[in-house]
Amino acid sequence: MKDVIKEKEEQAKAAAAEDEDEEKIKTIDEVSETESPTSSDSEGDDKSQFIACALNIDIALIFPIREEASLYTFHIFISLVINTVRCEMLRRMPKHSASELSLNKDLPMKMIRRKSLSQLTFRGLKKEEIQQRNYLTLINMTIEELYIELLYVIIHNVGHCNVSFEIGETALFSYIQDAFKISNEKHQELYDVASKKEPPNMLLNVEVIEAKDLAPKDPNGLADPYVTLYLDSSTSRRYNSSVKQTTLNPTWEEHFALPIDENAADDTLHIEVWDFDPAETVGEKFGKFVNVKGVKGIRRLVKEIAVTATTGQHNNELIGRAQIPLSAIPATGMKMWYSLDKKNKVTRQGVIKLRLGFSSEKNSKVATQEHRHLLRILLLHELETSKVAPYWWCGTFSPQAESLITQHVAQSGLCPVDTALSQWIVYTNIHKTHPLSYDLFASILEKLVKPVQTGLLSEEDQKLFWNATHRLLPSCYAMIRKIRKTNFKEKNALKQISRVLSILGTICVLDSSENIHKDLVEAIRKGAKDWFDHLLENNTVEDDSDDAKLKCLVKIVQLVRTDLQKAVEYYDKMFQEQVNFQYARNLYNIYQKKLTELVKPDVEEICTTMAKMPHIGYQNYSQVDTSQPLTIGTTLFELYLYLQRFVVLGDGLCPFEYDSFEIKDFHVWFYSGVAQWLNIAFYKALQRIDKAVGLDQLIPVDNTVKYSSSAIDSISIFYQIKIFWRELNWPDVEGCYTFIAKIIDDICRCLVHYATQMAKAVEGMGDKQDMYEKKFEVTQEWCLAINNIDYVLQSLVPFTVELGMEDILEKLSELNSPLEAQRCQQTLETVIANSVDTVKNEIFNLLDVVASKMCPSMKRLLVEGAELFHQDCNSVDRVMMYLDNNLHTLHDQLNEENFNRILDIIWDYLNDILLDLIKTNLEKRRPPSFFANLLETLKLMKSSFRLNSNCECDKLKKTERLLYLNGLETPDLIHQVHLDLWKEQKSTEEPSFGQLTVKMKFQGDELKVEILNAKNLVPMDSNGSSDSFVRVHLLPEEMFTNISKPKTQTQHKTLFPLFDESFTLKLSPEQRNRPDGLVLFSCKDYDMLDYDMLGYNNQYIGEALVHFKDVPNGSGSVSSLPQMSLELRRPQTLGMHTFKDVPNGSGSVSSLPQMSLELRRPQTLETDALKALEFRQGDKQAKEFLRRYKMKMAITKS
Repeated sequence: MKDVIKEKEEQAKAAAAEDEDEEKIKTIDEVSETESPTSSDSEGDDKSQFIACALNIDIALIFPIREEASLYTFHIFISLVINTVRCEMLRRMPKHSASELSLNKDLPMKMIRRKSLSQLTFRGLKKEEIQQRNYLTLINMTIEELYIELLYVIIHNVGHCNVSFEIGETALFSYIQDAFKISNEKHQELYDVASKKEPPNMLLNVEVIEAKDLAPKDPNGLADPYVTLYLDSSTSRRYNSSVKQTTLNPTWEEHFALPIDENAADDTLHIEVWDFDPAETVGEKFGKFVNVKGVKGIRRLVKEIAVTATTGQHNNELIGRAQIPLSAIPATGMKMWYSLDKKNKVTRQGVIKLRLGFSSEKNSKVATQEHRHLLRILLLHELETSKVAPYWWCGTFSPQAESLITQHVAQSGLCPVDTALSQWIVYTNIHKTHPLSYDLFASILEKLVKPVQTGLLSEEDQKLFWNATHRLLPSCYAMIRKIRKTNFKEKNALKQISRVLSILGTICVLDSSENIHKDLVEAIRKGAKDWFDHLLENNTVEDDSDDAKLKCLVKIVQLVRTDLQKAVEYYDKMFQEQVNFQYARNLYNIYQKKLTELVKPDVEEICTTMAKMPHIGYQNYSQVDTSQPLTIGTTLFELYLYLQRFVVLGDGLCPFEYDSFEIKDFHVWFYSGVAQWLNIAFYKALQRIDKAVGLDQLIPVDNTVKYSSSAIDSISIFYQIKIFWRELNWPDVEGCYTFIAKIIDDICRCLVHYATQMAKAVEGMGDKQDMYEKKFEVTQEWCLAINNIDYVLQSLVPFTVELGMEDILEKLSELNSPLEAQRCQQTLETVIANSVDTVKNEIFNLLDVVASKMCPSMKRLLVEGAELFHQDCNSVDRVMMYLDNNLHTLHDQLNEENFNRILDIIWDYLNDILLDLIKTNLEKRRPPSFFANLLETLKLMKSSFRLNSNCECDKLKKTERLLYLNGLETPDLIHQVHLDLWKEQKSTEEPSFGQLTVKMKFQGDELKVEILNAKNLVPMDSNGSSDSFVRVHLLPEEMFTNISKPKTQTQHKTLFPLFDESFTLKLSPEQRNRPDGLVLFSCKDYDMLDYDMLGYNNQYIGEALVHFKDVPNGSGSVSSLPQMSLELRRPQTLGMHTFKDVPNGSGSVSSLPQMSLELRRPQTLETDALKALEFRQGDKQAKEFLRRYKMKMAITKS
């Protein structure tokens, strides 16, 4: 009860004091309305009296201050007095409970964090007069007054400091003395003035933001939290937040200003979070059972019901508290989470987020003006002492300056917007004389964006902001215009450009009426023009030659394209992201016009007037003077490539505007120069081929291939021409066909030139002389030369495909007509085919040279083999070894195709050698043994070639047969004639001289023959008939000398004789098994008259031959055998044919089928065997046989 009475007494006293203050203010208002001061001095005196009267202060205490200090100091004093009155009134305000706060009724408004004279509402001064005094104060502020203010700030330092106060204060005094250029005497004088001032009225600004994870206090598992704040020095003055219903994670975002005394460093801020318990009846409490959560919730509800039922009180429950020493709060303020603890509780009761800071009650305009002056002086001092480079200072002051600025902000009560605006104004002004980092301006502008957009700045501040912005913009445009002078490889330089664009983009957002894009385009245009002019000035032509002009143009185009490439890689993305501007595209549009105006006239003139490359042949190209056209043409093509890359870049940057660019048709400027480039490429290719062949050591590039380095180099040279063609990338189809036709022709000529050079490179290799002879040995170099040419030749057709010939022909067909395209294709194919034939001929020539160089040794081998085959084996072995080594080299070093080619050539040469040897030695009447030995030597050579019969040429087979025939002894050769006649008999179908029917078989070693009849014999007598008989001969005669020659009876005057006679010839086993034995049936006409005239009494009708292999084996009589009808023929020509086998029989001859033999006569002497016999003029047996043979032919002709 005593506490209640005491509290009511205090409330009554506070109400009385408030009434008294109101009376004083009314008195001041009345006086101010009746009086109108005529001067500032009288006005100041009156105002001092009013204030002194209102506050019960002796007016004499005010006047000495006005006499010693300026008007600015006077206003500061007045502000301090008013703040003191306000604090006292707040102290007298009654306390409010949490319950009252939750109702939000009749409560005082939240305390404003700072006030200024312009915002004071007391009626002692008019608003216009206060604004006028503020203006006078601002314009009359002196350096000394600002210096005194800074001394005052240092003396009354607030907040946490990183260094001790004594050291920090001394360092700050020394720093501002240097910055303001104040002498020691003046410093002491001004220090005395500052130290006599009253301490500032400081406020602790607290923003209660939110809390999380609070401990539940209500039965429903939640809480109704609110916050209570107070200081240790004033526990009775408490501040309460609003109540947040049913939550454990409340959000308040409420601001509080707590006055602090001079000893704030020893004070502590207490934060308490309470659970609000509203006034409820027991019934209302019972109604909460439906929302109870868990056992703890039931326990809490039961407790509340019990307390309410017994006492009727409703007590709020503490959730947790936090204690924050003011000495731990920095002068710049801080935002932090704090843990909520509770006595006798080990676990944390939750966390709360607060923003803490200091401020004072001070005129805002005076404070901001002071701050701007302070920033300017300190920044100029920092720049002077630190010697920082332009564009590098990014807002970091020295510790002393930073401390001063922080303290001034805190003690002046400046908000972040005021601070940022002051920085923006001061820094943009200093930036004109000493450029600062654009990163600094970008960061400041980010802080001002929201205030400018939302209108938080006053009209005057808005004007100051835009004035400062307009001061900065020219510097930004200058940075863009001089963007090429920045080192793009430095990260800081790129960052500066990015920040400039960020500033421009932000300004565009703040005020779209600003012509940022227009000014930006103009800056880029001027920058590009300046850079292009700079390139022209610094890249002048050294002389008046065309080559010098072209080199200068090449360098300029290259530098322009490099600048564009930098724009694409480093800047274009920045411009698009920051200001939505396509920097590279606009830059390209400017450059393409400049380059067209610069390059086109010179290129067209040079292409028209430049000297042409002379005609280049295979032999004289090295003697032709090509220095001038070669140099100009090379430089011209280099310019073409750089322009091409520039145009390709434009196609990607400006896809919609590309067709309107004149530079896109730049290739037309170079049309007359393309042929010159192709001639240059051909000339260089010939030079490189010569060099490649000269450097080639004719060693395989590795073990897996059979060609050397020059082949690879030559193909690389061809592909360099292909690269040239691809780089040319000529867009005109018809022009493409013209140029590609010349390229293919040049490549073919290069290929022929390479083949010629390779042939020259190996010429003379392999010729060796030893003690026995001069000979040629096939070397690896010869083989590699042949393989190289063939390898390069194989690349020709794929090369033409890779040139894109098919695509060009297809486009040509679409452009003109398919017929025109087909004609062009045929032309190109003809060029390629002619070149391939030429190169193949060169390969054949090389192979022929190798084979011809081997011929003398092969001929010597054959001759020595024929003469000394069975005598001097060492000589034969030596030559055979030579041949084997050469063939082995050819087989191992040549590829399969070339090896087969050279074998064919060798066979041709070998055939010619053999034919020559046969002819020569036949004329010399060499014995058959010579030719037999020659044949054996040939077989040895064939074995050295490791060939089968399928690989031999037909000519060599015929020659080998000639050797075989001439190597036979005369009886064997005669028998060979009979064999040829037998083969002819079986193959020819010419009219016969009759048909002979016989039956034959072998029975053991006996040959049983039954001659049945003949028919259709040619008449031999004048009466038209014949007296015919048949004689049986076994051939060869030398083999069967002991065997009789059975003869049938003569059947007179008939052409269809019926003989029906059987003969049995007993043979030896050797005779029986003769593999080439023949049975000759000779049919003759018996005539005694002819015997006297021709030397024998029988006329030759015809003959038939049967091979032993055609005679069946069996037992029994001959009559069981089938008849054989033999055509009676005479010799005509030779043929290599077979005879159908007669089936074997058994039993008697009569049971065998008959054999019908056609009778024939000799027709010609043009057989190899007969010719061989004719060369044997000294051999009687040969002469006799030929005589009889010719007589048979004579009968045939007659």
